[in-house]
Amino acid sequence: MDQIYIYVMQVVLAVGVTVGSQTFKQNDKYHWMFSIVRYVVYDLTIKCTKNLSSMGYDMLHKKRWLNTQLVENINTGQIIIYIGSIAILISNNEKVFSEDFLLLFIAYLILQYPELGTTPLSSISYGVGMACNFYEGYLMHVIPSDGGDFGGFIQNVQAFEAREGIVVPVRKLFIIITKSMYSPPDLQLFNKENRPDLSKLESCSGQLPSFPDIDDAVMFQSLEDRSRDVGGIRNRSYKNTAYKIHRQRGPPVYLVAECATPLYTLYRVMENKELYDDLAKVNVQDVCDDFCSTLLRLLDRSSECRDQVELVHYDDRDPEANLADVILNRIQQLEPRFEELISVRR
Repeated sequence: MDQIYIYVMQVVLAVGVTVGSQTFKQNDKYHWMFSIVRYVVYDLTIKCTKNLSSMGYDMLHKKRWLNTQLVENINTGQIIIYIGSIAILISNNEKVFSEDFLLLFIAYLILQYPELGTTPLSSISYGVGMACNFYEGYLMHVIPSDGGDFGGFIQNVQAFEAREGIVVPVRKLFIIITKSMYSPPDLQLFNKENRPDLSKLESCSGQLPSFPDIDDAVMFQSLEDRSRDVGGIRNRSYKNTAYKIHRQRGPPVYLVAECATPLYTLYRVMENKELYDDLAKVNVQDVCDDFCSTLLRLLDRSSECRDQVELVHYDDRDPEANLADVILNRIQQLEPRFEELISVRR
């Protein structure tokens, strides 16, 4: 509704300027009409070149072959106006583009130049912001050492290994990126309970009733919590959960894993679109791609978190996909000798 009011005000101002300048003459009404139609074509053409340039940049630098956000933002009404305007000009033997188009395009580029070094807040990708928040607000509290009592994620995993007499073959925090962005309270809820032939996840926080037939389902504690004073909250607790993967053959495989909570927040937002007008039309896949690419870039640049976080994509909508096996395959890639490592009991 606010946009309508603003649009009406612009129309009133345009009419006022035209009448006040006394430049409109009845005899020139056809010239005015064709000029307006031509400038509509100019404006839409310039906008099109910007969108095409953005798509080309994504293809070359972000390896994203189709920017779905730009495609979805295509205004069908503007396409109709564009085609209709060109048809009007051609049918009346008027030029579609004249020499003033180049002048207008140059003027547009000149006005764009001062904005090259700045990024308006409204144009910041939602996914980029989520990744920065996740990195600074969470990972930086659970991965690096604080120089005091908390020795860092790796040391926390080593303490877990020593306490429980097991081996974690890949000492990384596995972040599960689900296709739907849904995150269950426990990763074992991704298990295929009707498929006893598949590997299964179990959280290391005590024996769970879902595994009554597993002989080595002993009581385990997860990684040690850490507390920190943050944002006026005293002793705020941060924790990670260890899991073990039960296989048909061989001993369990231990790891530390969790879902990407920012994506689950976005999942909740999409489930309650009526509360979030500004995000109702956001392209979820683009946001997820931006989140993952930005997070990977931050982790690669960070000397404190580099090589300690692993993103694992899992299609939870595929009935044939099994998270435990997806993680096992990734562990095999990261540590080909993991079978030898886990066979050694401490």
